[in-house]
Amino acid sequence: MAEELSAATSYTEDDFYCPICQEVLKTPVRTAACQHVFCRKCFLTAMRESGTHCPLCRGNVTRRERACPERALDLENIMRKFSGRCRCCTKQIKFYRMRHHYKSCKNYQDEYGVSSVIPNFQISQDSVGNSNRSETSTSDNADTYQDNTSSSGHPTFKCPLCQESNFTRQRLLDHCNSNHPFHVVPVTCPICVSLPWGDPSSITRNFVSHLNQRHQFDYGEFVNLQLDEETQYQTAVEESFQVNI
Repeated sequence: MAEELSAATSYTEDDFYCPICQEVLKTPVRTAACQHVFCRKCFLTAMRESGTHCPLCRGNVTRRERACPERALDLENIMRKFSGRCRCCTKQIKFYRMRHHYKSCKNYQDEYGVSSVIPNFQISQDSVGNSNRSETSTSDNADTYQDNTSSSGHPTFKCPLCQESNFTRQRLLDHCNSNHPFHVVPVTCPICVSLPWGDPSSITRNFVSHLNQRHQFDYGEFVNLQLDEETQYQTAVEESFQVNI
C-alpha cells in the first residue's frame, strides 16, 4: 500500500497523521509559510497557546491564518482515494474514514482506553421520512434531510409520539403543541437526526419542549446542509473578514 501511495502521489502514509494529536488528520489545514499540515481543531488550539508560531517548526503564522487557516483540500482528496492500515487491527481503511473506523474497532479502543461499548440505537422505519438505520454518517443525514420532502419542497418527518407522518417542521411543531403538550417520554428527534451533525443515538427527554426551543425555524434557510460543521465555521470566519467595521 505504501508503495502504491508513493507511486501515485508525492505523499507518504505519515503525511496523513497530525503532528499534534498523532491521529489521522481531521479537516486538515496547511500553514502558508512552512506548509505544515494539522487537524483544524489541533491547529486552532495550538494557536491559542503559542500565539504566532507554527506548532511544528515555530515559523511565523499570519493573523488571518490563526483565525481562518487554509484547508488542505489536495490532501483531503488524496485521503478519500487511498487506504492505510488501522494501527491496531491492521484492517485496510480509507484514510478519511479511519477515525470513524476507530469508533467500532475493539482493538483500538482496548489499546487506547476508550470504552468498547458502541451505541447501537435503532431508528424505527419511517422515523425520519422512510429511513431505517442505526448510526449514520453526517453525509447520510444531509441526504435524508433533503430527500424526504413535501410537495412544497420542505422536508417531512414522522411524529415519534404518535407515529403520524408527513409533517413539515412547522406542521410537526403545531401538531405536537396541539396534541401532545404534556406527553413527556424519551424519544429521538427526527429533525435533529436528519441534520448533517445529527446523532441517531441522542435521546430527547421532552420532545415537545425540545421542538419549541430548537426548531422554531428551518436550518436549511440559514446554513448549507451539504457542508459539514467545520466547513461552515470556516466559511463564517472568512465572511467576517469581509465585513466593514
